[in-house]
Amino acid sequence: MAQTARHAPVAIALLALAGAAVAQPAPGGVNADLTAQAAARNIENSKAPDSRGTGPFPARKGQYPGLPRGVVYQPADLSRLAGVKMPIYVFGNGACSEDGASQRQHLLEIASHGYLVIALGGIYSGPGVVVTPESWESHRDKTKSAQLGEAIDWAIAENSRRGSPFRGRIDTAHVAVSGYSCGGIQALKYAGDPRVSTFVIMNSGILNGGSAGIGEMTADKGLLDRIDKPILYVLGGKNDIAYPNGMDDYARLTRVPAAVINIDVTHDGTYSDPNGGRAAQAVVAWLQWQLRGDQKAAAWFVGKDCLLCASPDWQIQTRNLE
Repeated sequence: MAQTARHAPVAIALLALAGAAVAQPAPGGVNADLTAQAAARNIENSKAPDSRGTGPFPARKGQYPGLPRGVVYQPADLSRLAGVKMPIYVFGNGACSEDGASQRQHLLEIASHGYLVIALGGIYSGPGVVVTPESWESHRDKTKSAQLGEAIDWAIAENSRRGSPFRGRIDTAHVAVSGYSCGGIQALKYAGDPRVSTFVIMNSGILNGGSAGIGEMTADKGLLDRIDKPILYVLGGKNDIAYPNGMDDYARLTRVPAAVINIDVTHDGTYSDPNGGRAAQAVVAWLQWQLRGDQKAAAWFVGKDCLLCASPDWQIQTRNLE
């Protein structure tokens, strides 16, 4: 795939995440190769069927007329919730893409544990959708951080709207804001928002060097000073392009409950594994603890028998969690 002006902003931002120089890339250079490789992976991942999740409420995804710029992941049979209310989990996609199905396996897993999950955009990959390198590229860098707030507002309104399938089923007092890579920076822009109960920042971190970044990736490290709720970073180890920035973010978060967990899966994460893989399991545990007070889930992160502490696959650092 030849390097074009259309590819350049994404490629430069990726290099910045890696801590590399951000000079204008040469035509046909490494940035074009990275873009082509990412497109090929996403095309292959799109062929897999949707997971249903491992939680007690098998999940599905879909869209609703009242939220045209969002994909909703939910328990397929809402009646099975009985008295269980769904906390809200809103998610910014990798590359700030408008493909709200691009991390679908991860999001279906979370929904299966009784969460109302909303990813930005529409359904542009997965079963029944033909994905090409051109269509994949065309959806990148198309969302805005403001859409996460719109998704929260929609969910809160649906909880009380007559005729809504979600009426009375949503726990509007407990909201998680999350995102992958560029989407993680979108999530961090909700620092200080009183609606937010916790943050889950995945394979992401604010770029070093003042207000570094391009487009939606533009953010200043001072934003972290406004974080006032527990926050989890999930990174892909030292070979994750976002590792230096995510670890630097964590080092600066000294006043709030915070954790950073690493698993050696690079920047690709485990989003496309069946049921979202190991990272989704850890995120579910964090949500169950932070949004539902589940002490069994807390044992993933704290205590003498901390599950992630004992695991050979994970590295964990925590602050202010005990």
